[in-house]
Amino acid sequence: MVVERKMQPLPPPEHRRVFRFVIFLALTLLAFSCWALVNSRINNAILIADANNMPLLAGDDDDRHNNGGDHPTSIPAAVPVGSDTTVSAVRMSGPIVRETPLAGAAGRGEGEGSCDAESAQVRVYVYDLPPEFHFGMLGWDGKTTAWPDVGDARAVPHYPGGLNLQHSVAYWLTLDILSSTLPPQNLSRPCIAVRVTNASLADVFFVPFFASLSYNRHSGLRGRDRVSRNRVLQAVLVKYLMRQEEWRRWGGKNHLVVPHHPNSMMQARKKLSAAMYVLSDFGRYPPDVANLKKDIIAPYRHVVPTLGDHDSPAFQQRPVLAYFQGAIHRKDGGKVRQRLYQLLKDENDVHFTYGSVRQNGIRRATKGMASSKFCLNIAGDTPSSNRLFDAIVSHCIPVIISDDIELPFEDVLDYSEFCVFVRASDAVRKGFLLGMLRGVTPDQWTTMWRRLKEVAHHFEYQYPSQPDDAVQMIWGEVAHKMHSLKLQLHKSSRFQRTHSES
Repeated sequence: MVVERKMQPLPPPEHRRVFRFVIFLALTLLAFSCWALVNSRINNAILIADANNMPLLAGDDDDRHNNGGDHPTSIPAAVPVGSDTTVSAVRMSGPIVRETPLAGAAGRGEGEGSCDAESAQVRVYVYDLPPEFHFGMLGWDGKTTAWPDVGDARAVPHYPGGLNLQHSVAYWLTLDILSSTLPPQNLSRPCIAVRVTNASLADVFFVPFFASLSYNRHSGLRGRDRVSRNRVLQAVLVKYLMRQEEWRRWGGKNHLVVPHHPNSMMQARKKLSAAMYVLSDFGRYPPDVANLKKDIIAPYRHVVPTLGDHDSPAFQQRPVLAYFQGAIHRKDGGKVRQRLYQLLKDENDVHFTYGSVRQNGIRRATKGMASSKFCLNIAGDTPSSNRLFDAIVSHCIPVIISDDIELPFEDVLDYSEFCVFVRASDAVRKGFLLGMLRGVTPDQWTTMWRRLKEVAHHFEYQYPSQPDDAVQMIWGEVAHKMHSLKLQLHKSSRFQRTHSES
């Protein structure tokens, strides 16, 4: 028997419209909830599923940017890197607002040696970047804590030696600011900058990326990688910072980034150019990316040992008139080295030869500078080099032949008191340079030598940091820049509240 089915009558058209609207509204609310959930977590975790497919930033024309003899593959590593050489997953945490002090800072009194947000010149918030961006490059795994224990100076991760050291500025700044909240009995330090964990209290937002070491170690391609790890880290960092409310509020102007190596952060530097950079010079930066108005010139970390005041030979104990050891054939402004070599190579009281860190180069430079009255600091591929700072700690009067050089802390130091400046066009005139140096009397030289010994500590990087050393001088420059920046920002925001309420 066939049972005949009757079709159920359709609801009226107006009911169908209401039913479709309810379904649409429910799906919309569900989609919005999913979006809100993802967006709330996006600042806490950025997953790179395939590092090889990471899109490059604009302007990636040259993968290596070889800096002459400072090629990353030629730099020895004094500390082994961990076995994990790919960035498979990088977790990024945004600024956290905490009302409680850091561990170790609790109970600090207002007595001598205390440092807090009220007494410091500049309050610094430190982004908790993953270890891949900083101490992970030094073999620290960071599995249990966000940062190494910096309470014991002997136990902190060591930075690799050789020429790596000359651009280690980010390392010393990071150690110092992490230690700023330790009790004074654990580690005494000057109170110029202090770390705050409440982002709303910060004057400066410090980005602890060891960009120079990343360039030295991770610029090359490994295995089947299509993108270097150095570029991946830069791309992730840019993406992360652009999402931070703290970056957007002032357009990144109150952020501190340390690409001290002239070739570091090549792909990210323009994207982050609003930030305050700590640089060795401006030789490879266009003026709209880096300039003295917003950025800081920091000294290289010298690679020769520092001479003690009582171990420093005087005028008569330094038989060499002028000393230079380094690469002679350079590009751009460094061509003056070749011309000076031809002029000076046969002079009996001048040491002008090719040299590098290989074959005991640092040991020979240490001995040579300490036995010389003047040390030539000649422009190379870039206007500056660590040779100037090696000369300073060797108490060898620097002769600066670099027309475009910018010098660290020149707003508080008068370099003419302990350096000799010679224009490149004058230096290559036959007889001019030697005539000038031989015309300096023993008394004049001794006056400069004494002043050089007085200022040498301003160019020392060390941990724990000491008063007026390079680390504290840099923080002082940051504080100075922030005063000017805040003035500009406060003036620009005079009428914003009025316009927003109207």
